[in-house]
Amino acid sequence: MPVTKFRSAEEMNATPVVAGPADDVGRFLRHCARFRLIAPRTYPRGVFKFRDLPEAQAARARDSLRRNK
Repeated sequence: MPVTKFRSAEEMNATPVVAGPADDVGRFLRHCARFRLIAPRTYPRGVFKFRDLPEAQAARARDSLRRNK
């Protein structure tokens, strides 16, 4: 990236931005990958079927305890 000297703030603001929209997409994808590494999945994968409501509530409580650790 070249270094540019400006004589005033107005001249600096009038200069076009060098980075294009493709650079923004790459930056977004890098942030997504970093977030995926930092923040683990909070819910177990899959679909769960429960026989009754207390069993479902017990599973929810168990998962919320695991998340808060």
